Amino acid sequence: MKNKLARIKYFPNKFEIIEEGDHVICAISEKKIFLDKLNYWNVELQEPYFSHVEASEKRDELSKKK
Repeated sequence: MKNKLARIKYFPNKFEIIEEGDHVICAISEKKIFLDKLNYWNVELQEPYFSHVEASEKRDELSKKK
């Protein structure tokens, strides 16, 4: 399944593929994340992040709003 966007349900420490695909898009950088490289996401917001950098950026953004 090359170059198909997957639909994912995120849980703590795992994710479930709802619709088959090979990647998702980072909520911050809009970079393509292949599922075998997907390590960072937010369960509450149901968003994937390319790396710890984008995940930290989102965390900082959310903490400023509180």
